[in-house]
Amino acid sequence: MLDARPNENRDELDRITNPSAPSERAAVFNDNVIDRSPDSEANQDKSIAILTSGGDAPGMNAAIRAAVRAGLYYGYKVFGVRRGFHGLWRGDFVALKSHSVSEKLQRGGTFLMTARSKTFRTPEGLQQAADMCRVFGIDAMVVIGGDGSFQGGKTLADKGIPVICVPGTIDNDIACTEYTIGYDTAMNTAMNAIDKLRDTASSHERCSVIEVMGRHAGYLALNVGISCGAEVILIPEVEIDFDRDVIRRLLECRNLGKSHYVVVVAEGFRCDGLENAIEISNRIEQLTGIESRATILGHLQRGGSPTIRDRQVASLMGVHAIECINEGRLNRIVRMHNGKVSDIDLDEGLAMTKSIDSDEINDARIIAL
Repeated sequence: MLDARPNENRDELDRITNPSAPSERAAVFNDNVIDRSPDSEANQDKSIAILTSGGDAPGMNAAIRAAVRAGLYYGYKVFGVRRGFHGLWRGDFVALKSHSVSEKLQRGGTFLMTARSKTFRTPEGLQQAADMCRVFGIDAMVVIGGDGSFQGGKTLADKGIPVICVPGTIDNDIACTEYTIGYDTAMNTAMNAIDKLRDTASSHERCSVIEVMGRHAGYLALNVGISCGAEVILIPEVEIDFDRDVIRRLLECRNLGKSHYVVVVAEGFRCDGLENAIEISNRIEQLTGIESRATILGHLQRGGSPTIRDRQVASLMGVHAIECINEGRLNRIVRMHNGKVSDIDLDEGLAMTKSIDSDEINDARIIAL
C-alpha cells in the first residue's frame, strides 16, 4: 500500500504503471549531479581534465572523486586522463560522471592509473600533450602527484595549458605544503609492519633493519621511527659516522639490558658504501655479533585503503582545485598551510625548499635509549 509520502509514491507509481518512463530520481541520477552551482550554466561549454602521475599514493582516488563531483557541480565537463602524462600525449581521455567515481573513496592506488613517460619529457611529446588538451577542448588540467608531476604540470602551463597541482606523494617532501596525500596511510602501514617485526625480533633477540620509502626525503623514516621506538633512524638528510651512530649506539642499548633492536632506514640513505638495508644488516651483525635481519617494505607502503586523514585532506584538496579554476586562479598548487587547505602560485611553490627539523632528529635520539 502507498503511504503519505507523495514524492516516493509518485516514483513508485510511475515504475508500476509505466516501467519505461524515467522517474524523477532516475532523471537526477542520469544527470550525474544532485545539485548544481547557480552559475553552472556559464561553464557548460568548458572542460576540465584530471590526471595522476608519479608514484601512486593512498587518497588519490578520494581527490579524483572530489574534483570530479565539484567540477560537475560547477557545470564543467570532466575528463580523466588515464596513465598520467603518458596517456596525455596519447590522448587517453575518458569522460567522467558522478557515478564514475562511486565506491572509489576507500580504494588505494589510483583508478586512472599512473605511468612514467619518457616521451612527455621530449619537446615533441610535450607539444603533442598540449595539442591533445586542445583536441579535447580542455580549459584547465588538474595534476595530482609529487614534485616531478608538478614539474610536468609547469611545462604544460608554459605551453598555455592552465594547471592546478594537488600534492599526492607518500614522501611528504613538497616544500610548499605541510601535508601531502598518502603520507598518513603510508606511515600507518609502515608502523604496523614494524610493530609486528619488533615482536619477532624480541622473540629471537635480534636486530631488525627495516627499509622504508624515501629516496630523497627522510620524513617517513623519521616519523615512523619515532612512533615505533626505533633505536636508530637513518635518513638521507643526515650524514653519520656508522661506527659511532649505529654500532656504538646498538652496543650501548645492549649494555643497558635491551635484547632486541629496531633500525629504520630510508631507501635513499647511503653511508660508508652501504647501499640498502641488507648491507646495513650484514655490517651490524659482523661488527656486533647481534643476529640481524633486513626487511624492505617497498611498495607495501603505497597500497591499502587510505586513512581518514588522507580521505579528508584529499577530498578538501580536490574541491579546492576546482574552486581555483572556477574563480580564475590558474597555475596554482593546492596546499595545506597553517592547518588549512589553500593555494599558492605554481612558480613560487616550486621555488620553495624544505628541510628536516633538526630538533626532531635530536629528540628521536634522546628517547630511543
